[in-house]
Amino acid sequence: MKEVLIASFDMEVGGVERSLINMLESFDYSNHNVDLMLYRHQGDFMKLLPNKPKLLKEISQYQTFRKSISEIFKEGYTSLGVSRILAKINANLYQKRTKIVEPGYFQMQIMWKYALPFLPSIEKEYDVAISYLWPHYFVAEKVKAKKKIAWIHTDYSTIETDIRMDIQMWNQFDHIIAVSEACKNAFLAKYKELKSKVSVVENITSPQFVRKMANEEVKSPIMRDKRFKIVTVARLSHAKGIDQAVKALKLLKDRGYDSFVWYVIGYGGDEAMIKRLINELKLQDSFILLGKQINPYPYMKAADLYVQPSRYEGKAVTVGEAQILSKPVMITNYSTSASQVKHAYDGYITNLSIEGIANGIEELYGDNSLRNSLVSNCKNSNYSNVNELNKLYILFKK
Repeated sequence: MKEVLIASFDMEVGGVERSLINMLESFDYSNHNVDLMLYRHQGDFMKLLPNKPKLLKEISQYQTFRKSISEIFKEGYTSLGVSRILAKINANLYQKRTKIVEPGYFQMQIMWKYALPFLPSIEKEYDVAISYLWPHYFVAEKVKAKKKIAWIHTDYSTIETDIRMDIQMWNQFDHIIAVSEACKNAFLAKYKELKSKVSVVENITSPQFVRKMANEEVKSPIMRDKRFKIVTVARLSHAKGIDQAVKALKLLKDRGYDSFVWYVIGYGGDEAMIKRLINELKLQDSFILLGKQINPYPYMKAADLYVQPSRYEGKAVTVGEAQILSKPVMITNYSTSASQVKHAYDGYITNLSIEGIANGIEELYGDNSLRNSLVSNCKNSNYSNVNELNKLYILFKK
């Protein structure tokens, strides 16, 4: 039996967290003892964790990464609080100097780097330690393991990090796993020297689980709405492009499409900005935020069209889930989009712009035969991929 550690942040509602649950559900426990390290035992998905992996106790210092600076000082972790302040100051200076839109990744990176001296190590030694979510410093620096593996869930060509620091961290891993070929290629465009370490293991999906959850009865306005329903499940963040979706719907309204309604399931840091935008464009009755939902599948099932308006993705879990539910799917042409759907076969790829999103919706709405073809091809496709885990087990031995 191999001793395996899997580490991640928490179980808040999100695509990465859903993919982790699916992987844990499908893991080979006959040959592996699995410990699960969550920095914080928090999130609506905690109740969905399978009972076969052993959930390790929280370590208070690691809980601080999801807390405010004032909370950290109140709890007596002065050094960690100072490291957070320094990280925030440096990230702000870096943003002003480079004019980057989103300094969050850089701030997270240096926040971990500054905090490392004040974080405890894990005593147990493992055969394999897996870091499921970037930044991977915990497994890199604080875990003893014969084999270390790190996961890539996003398009690294689109995010700002300190490459030199990142290379030092990545070099502490034996293998790096990308969730798609496009995600791998985007990563290697930035870190070409790591080519020998990178493999592809797709996010594990369970069609049976998705379909079962989609049949759960929910009370929501979406179920009674007779308009043409567009649905998106995503964090309210810059990466997911929900602000672009609001502006695209306004453009469609200006073109005379009053029968459209767009429902978004999710939460995140951009919520206040998106609500302001909805109000400014007078879309309160047709762009509707349904907030965090533990089970998004009944909402996806109710859609006439599922849209992913993202600026960038690794491989969106929700798109695959919409395909499992045989929904017509439209995604923007982010750099990894071709690995997500086969254009005009089981999904539709539109230009990554406000006008592109509006034009794609307009075309799909007006072409029933195309929508029906997408639905039919999704029904005839097998989206189960549990065998992907065999690729991971092979890496355990390399």
